[in-house]
Amino acid sequence: MDSAVLAKKLKDIGLSEKAAAVYAAVLELGAAFPSKVAEITKLNRTTVYHLLTDLAVKGLVTEIERKKKLCYQIEKPARLINFTKSQIRLAEERAERATKLLPEIEGLYSLTPSKPRVRFFEGLEGILSVYEDHVSEPRAYEMVAYSNVEKLMGLLPERFVQDYIRRKQRLGIATRAIFPDTPFSRKYNREIYRNAAKKTLVVSRAIPAADFPYEAEITMYGESKVSIINFKRNTLIGVIIEDETIAGMMRTVFELAWKGAGA
Repeated sequence: MDSAVLAKKLKDIGLSEKAAAVYAAVLELGAAFPSKVAEITKLNRTTVYHLLTDLAVKGLVTEIERKKKLCYQIEKPARLINFTKSQIRLAEERAERATKLLPEIEGLYSLTPSKPRVRFFEGLEGILSVYEDHVSEPRAYEMVAYSNVEKLMGLLPERFVQDYIRRKQRLGIATRAIFPDTPFSRKYNREIYRNAAKKTLVVSRAIPAADFPYEAEITMYGESKVSIINFKRNTLIGVIIEDETIAGMMRTVFELAWKGAGA
């Protein structure tokens, strides 16, 4: 197996990138002085010394003396299993410590001044995470939104959309939305929500598409959340703001727009 490929696989089981490269180099050489390992890996000699010492502590390489110099060779490959098991034990210990620490942290957090919680998301996976948050609420609520569904449906995977609708239905989420007036928007429920329960259908109002062109979405959802999504393909960005005052204000602005769209 090529050393670079092996190093990547070693990284996948928990070694750092540099440690994986050093381990692969020692394995390739059979037994090696740090200077030779540094030459092969293109790492400086001091870094290689530190990495070899760390690998020796982990039981993955062993030190031997040749020509009054320290030389390194690989321990039995089965030691890699021991290493991964030790990582699991360490993770479990950290999780246990975190669980014990949580009440104290939550107590301190409750004393901090209330401020909005803001999360940022990038790329299609990030955008999907925003929509996942819409349907992660513990109880039914009314979602209100401004959206360009024609542009949006060209972006989201069809299977994801259908799962999103099913989860909305399960939670009993009602929706009102303002859309640019297009043929697609007018038949949105028939095309996208065709198998959904009546309570899940989107109650919408249309605004002139030429006067209000946008490729974004603002959604007020849950008890106190606002999501903002730019779904232009070259700038996929999402933001979730969690704050009662901001969410309340945004809902008020939506109601004003809703009345205007119905005029």
